Amino acid sequence: MRTLEHLYDDRIASGDLADDPVQRAAFPEFERLRGCLATPPRKSGFFSRRAPEPIRGLYLWGGVGRGKSMLMDLFFRSVGIEAKRRTHFHAFMQEVHAGMNAARKRGVDDALAPVGEQIVTDTRLLCLDEMQITDITDAMIVGRLFEMLIAGGVAVVTTSNRPPDDLYKDGLNRQLFLPFIAFLKDNMVVHELAARKDYRQDRLGDTAVYFSPLGPEARQAMDAAWNKLRGADVEPLTLTVQGRTIEVPQFSGGVARASFWDLCGRPLGAADYLALADAVRVLLLDEVPRLSSENYNEARRFVTLIDALYEARIKLIMSAADVPERLYLEGEGLFEFERTASRLREMQSVTSVAAASDRA
Repeated sequence: MRTLEHLYDDRIASGDLADDPVQRAAFPEFERLRGCLATPPRKSGFFSRRAPEPIRGLYLWGGVGRGKSMLMDLFFRSVGIEAKRRTHFHAFMQEVHAGMNAARKRGVDDALAPVGEQIVTDTRLLCLDEMQITDITDAMIVGRLFEMLIAGGVAVVTTSNRPPDDLYKDGLNRQLFLPFIAFLKDNMVVHELAARKDYRQDRLGDTAVYFSPLGPEARQAMDAAWNKLRGADVEPLTLTVQGRTIEVPQFSGGVARASFWDLCGRPLGAADYLALADAVRVLLLDEVPRLSSENYNEARRFVTLIDALYEARIKLIMSAADVPERLYLEGEGLFEFERTASRLREMQSVTSVAAASDRA
């Protein structure tokens, strides 16, 4: 199995990456973890009651598009063990909740215990991309879960756009979450990837971000933008907000892709779109139709979605039936949509591109 550095150099030689000393500065931490994983785990059981040796994990954080997910993915591929897993943090937490619900149905008092034990049994390396805590239920679970994983000898690697002290910032009952932040800093190496360049935006370059009218050319343009921005691994993104589920069909390295009907054809509200804006850095939104009184509810949700993306400085790439000013031409809400059209124009500007790139 080739090392992360070998794979990184291959990408540079092929022209896929530009050599970055800030990215290379993270290599020693990954190689430290490789060394830990190269040693077979100590057995625990009836004849050997010693606990597995805890492994000090890695919390890799930095601005959007700095290469965090790329480095983690290269490291993941370079580690030659079977018991490894790489997934998005939100998807991982959804699985944890599902496992806890199943345990409760079996009458288990401590529903998290069997879930954590199963992960420890199956996994030696766990890579979690885009760690964000936006839900109080996750906030109350994640601390104890990480304690179980690290005590069980699992090497945990996470990426995040925020330093540990900013996780669950301004969240409900945040004081109950603070012990986890202290635990995380004590048990994981916190490494900032402080590259000054947003490579994701560099990949987009001068590409247009609004395509109309709808048709084959718009679809091809959206596909081209998606292929430029997405990472190697694509999976659905599932978020739960106040009991509602939001599913984005395609997600990779902070970049999400969905259709208008995925996000605006369902009864979602501001809280849902704010959670989405907190989970993604770039959204590709396909096939926005003309809007009117005939699809007023969908139009109202679209306005709310754009407001959430705009306020959070999320980069929006979109295909639509017409230019912003002609998307909504009649019916209730026409006056309010003028602001949305203006925001769509502003979000296409170079200034908006820079603002989106700077978002932490």
